[in-house]
Amino acid sequence: MEKYLIKTPVSDFIKGTIQLNGSKSISNRVLVINALCNNLIEIENLSNADDTVLMQQLLQFDNTVLDAGAGGTTFRFLTAYLATQDGREVVLTGSERMQLRPIKILVDALQQLGADISYENKIGFPPLRIKGKKLKGGKISLPADTSSQYITALLLIAPTLENGLELELIGTIVSVPYIKMTLKIMEYFGIETSFVDNKIAVKSGNYQPKKYYVEADWSAATYFYSIAILSEKAEIELIGLTNQQLQGDAIIAAIADSFGVETTWKENAIVLNKVRKPDFDSYNFNFIECPDIAQTVITFCVASAIEMNCEGLQTLRIKETDRIAALDNELQKLRMASLNEINTNKWKLNINNYTTRDTQLATSISTYDDHRMAMAFAPLCLKTKSILIEEPNVVSKSYPLFWEDLKKLGFKITTI
Repeated sequence: MEKYLIKTPVSDFIKGTIQLNGSKSISNRVLVINALCNNLIEIENLSNADDTVLMQQLLQFDNTVLDAGAGGTTFRFLTAYLATQDGREVVLTGSERMQLRPIKILVDALQQLGADISYENKIGFPPLRIKGKKLKGGKISLPADTSSQYITALLLIAPTLENGLELELIGTIVSVPYIKMTLKIMEYFGIETSFVDNKIAVKSGNYQPKKYYVEADWSAATYFYSIAILSEKAEIELIGLTNQQLQGDAIIAAIADSFGVETTWKENAIVLNKVRKPDFDSYNFNFIECPDIAQTVITFCVASAIEMNCEGLQTLRIKETDRIAALDNELQKLRMASLNEINTNKWKLNINNYTTRDTQLATSISTYDDHRMAMAFAPLCLKTKSILIEEPNVVSKSYPLFWEDLKKLGFKITTI
């Protein structure tokens, strides 16, 4: 098993400039829209993440079997897209982990819209046999606490439906910023939408192709905020980010401000400056609208010896791994903390007393085939002096150049 030994920079002042990758979330949405308007969109700064590269390839393939690998977004978006491709029959499959991730809510919704989809093996899970056809659309409802990827998958194809789509979300809506991101992108390409209370409406129409620039990835930016928070002093410029608030993970700037890292906005970049240490020992946050930053925030709280009361982690159970269990396992391995569910959808991060360990005793962190586990735990070397990351190449799923960018900031990375 390959491991990377990550050691903290020699200097206490972490300074550098990083060109961030295009947003995977935005890229994958625009790629589906592009496919629905005959590939006429000129896309700039498209993400180079594995999920996006695979999405682009699969949208171009005419194979009868398509393998979405470990990409949840890729699988879910393709499920809806392929259901609209009249006259085409495809088996859509994925990795071993993907075949354990539920898809029934999305399939049920598509079937209500007229889709012809069946399960190849276990009901409710991939792989799927999809026979594309023209769908009429209409009114349907979904549990609001399900993955926003199901909702986005339906919204992206909604303009192609004869009667458009009226979608009612039942219960507490999770990941609202991701839904709003989808609608804003659709509106950019000429589609009329509305989102009032718990109802979303999309009128039937044609996407209007035009040039699109993909903003850099705010999810990727969170790891550099973590580095700044855990450093003695930091000045890190991240190129490619804007203040357009399209990505919900931009909330990290407000969170980091509480932890002593200020964000300076430039025309097409931001600068992170460590100006103080946090002066509190407990922090409360609800991740219901930004679950992808949970691992980052929880790990920098742990390394700062700050307890947390967390809500909105429930969707982490069905990600690349059970991220709640994975976090708890690795934090306990470090003897730093434990993450305990204390009530329905409420968790307590309990901090243990720990001391900085010698670099020869670096703890080996399992990544569970989850890119965010690797990137969230790497900055902890700023408190432990060193850390071992197992299967480090898993970061290619969303941020292939992550380790190279850490080196630009002075981190020492050795293959073990």
